Amino acid sequence: MITPKLILLVIALAPLFGAIVAGLFGRQVGRAGAHTVTIAGVAVSFLLSCYVLYQESTGGWGVFNENLYTWFEIGPLSAHVGFLVDRLTAVMMVVVTSVSLLVHIYTIGYMHEDPGYQRFFSYISLFTFSMLMLVMSNNFMQLFFGWEAVGLVSYLLIGFWFKRPTAIFANMKAFLVNRVGDFGFLLGIAAVLFWFGSLDYAVVFRSADATLTGKTLEVLAGHPWEAATVIGVLLFIGAMGKSAQVPLHVWLPDSMEGPTPISALIHAATMVTAGIFMVARMSPLYELSETALSFVMIIGATTALFTGLIGIVQNDVKRVVAYSTLSQLGYMTVALGVSAYSAAIFHLMTHAFFKALLFLGAGSVIMAMHHEQDMRYMGGLKKYMPITFITGWIGTLALTGFPGFSGFFSKDAIIEAVHESHRFGSGYAYFCVLIGVFVTALYSFRLIYLTYHGKERFVVEHKDHAHHAGHADDHADDHGHHAPGHLEHAPHESPWVVTLPLILLAIPSVIIGWLTIGPMLFGDYFAGAIVVKEGGPLAELAHEWHGPWAMLLHGLMAPPFWLALAGFAVATYVYLFNRSIADRAATMFAPIYRLLQNKYGVDDLYFAVFARGGLKLGRGLWRGGDVAVIDNGIVNGAAALVRGIAARVRRVQSGYLYHYAFAMILGLIVLLAGLWLAR
Repeated sequence: MITPKLILLVIALAPLFGAIVAGLFGRQVGRAGAHTVTIAGVAVSFLLSCYVLYQESTGGWGVFNENLYTWFEIGPLSAHVGFLVDRLTAVMMVVVTSVSLLVHIYTIGYMHEDPGYQRFFSYISLFTFSMLMLVMSNNFMQLFFGWEAVGLVSYLLIGFWFKRPTAIFANMKAFLVNRVGDFGFLLGIAAVLFWFGSLDYAVVFRSADATLTGKTLEVLAGHPWEAATVIGVLLFIGAMGKSAQVPLHVWLPDSMEGPTPISALIHAATMVTAGIFMVARMSPLYELSETALSFVMIIGATTALFTGLIGIVQNDVKRVVAYSTLSQLGYMTVALGVSAYSAAIFHLMTHAFFKALLFLGAGSVIMAMHHEQDMRYMGGLKKYMPITFITGWIGTLALTGFPGFSGFFSKDAIIEAVHESHRFGSGYAYFCVLIGVFVTALYSFRLIYLTYHGKERFVVEHKDHAHHAGHADDHADDHGHHAPGHLEHAPHESPWVVTLPLILLAIPSVIIGWLTIGPMLFGDYFAGAIVVKEGGPLAELAHEWHGPWAMLLHGLMAPPFWLALAGFAVATYVYLFNRSIADRAATMFAPIYRLLQNKYGVDDLYFAVFARGGLKLGRGLWRGGDVAVIDNGIVNGAAALVRGIAARVRRVQSGYLYHYAFAMILGLIVLLAGLWLAR
């Protein structure tokens, strides 16, 4: 009999099966076998996830919470492998598997000449399994397993082209920065175990109010903190690493060193959304601490505005989209901080589709441009790549919140929720998310104009030995042997395995907001899965909710629309009609331009303090500890002591009989004297 438990097991394990086959038996199954088995596994997960979402949405299943396997049991403490599936989980499962499936299909075209083809498919399928285990978990231990598993696989994927020093640097950077966040996350889980004596979600959430209310602990002697605040802040530090929030955001732009498909998967549906989902899942804990929520909101607002500003000065087409991801994650985090958890998950869902679309569209452009990623050597591509061009515009309109597109509904809902909030820091957050709308429009349309519009800024050198533009050969060490902007042949549209995912992602980028905003934000869709005390800002907005059409008409008069329009107008005039203004502005505001190009000096600070500082500390400890104390003091010192004593004792061994007789008599006298004194 097909039971919910069996269905959920198949959803989680099908991608793992594909990853094992492609990874361990890649040579036996070949390239076609590797992509077939992994795509089939993710497709099965996607279809069954849609069935689960249908059952949850219609009330057919209710909440499924069951342990499947006991990991360990020590006295009263036990850890299990189990699934908690409610409407929140079901939405995440569909988002993860749908985007992952399209990325798998896209990969056939993008990576089809890469020697690591089977390995790549194994990794991305394993990535999908890890994220499913994270979102489906019913306890903190399994959550941590999925948390670390997505971190591990992201490390492997960012450094996929391991012969590139930049790729190895990027994956090590991601690994180390996430270890900082994960340390805080682990401390938060330890605090949960300390206060509740259990790692099971149901037990913790059920008793959260009674257990934590009024409880304090002293992180520093004489300074009591609320237990709920400590737990909330520590868990969120983990989210700051995974979801790349300031100041643990520095790894995400460098993750562009991985192949484009994994950029889309990391940024859209898997790793970076883990932190947002985790905080939403932990809403019963976060609602007990206003301080923790204010901390979350302020960090998110800072990320939303200041990382978006860096995107304005980027010239790498993938890095612009990467900084856009940082900014949009900031919007989601702000929503969490004002207790609009549903709005954060709603924006996570809509963002997954249009951000995957933008990344895969950027990859399509990079393929056509022989892996040139600098937008200054593009332009005029719309006539060569009509499908990529149209879907790129759709993704951009969704990202900038153009009325009617999915991003409009989710982003405007967050801004309105922040406006309704009276929590400490909400004024600062509202300013950041509002100005962020202008910034988003500016860098988004700048990308569109520099890439697809205007005159062609590349030179086509017709050569007989020109290779196919769709070849994913940027794994090679010599992929940049052409001069910038010089192509062997004219760009052309990507193959159908690339354009089909673009089209399929463009559809929800337009319509998904219309279909889901009512029940998700202003209905009771997440009732039970998300807990909000005293209604929250979305409850206030629900009184003014009269359907998506009314929201669209209201949006045409709201500040976000006019700020987005201003960003569009500035980008259009500067980058389509008068590019010299941008050069003059860069010269006129040179200090600000250098500050943004230098990413506020955060990377330099980390290198100076932690990287080089850690290296100097290690060398100092080596010289002062290993060399001076252990080597010279203990090891060599002990040998020198023995050698010195032996040298002195050796002088006594003269070989003369009367010397030995004298020593014996002297020893006897000393012995007798000792016995006499002892009486």
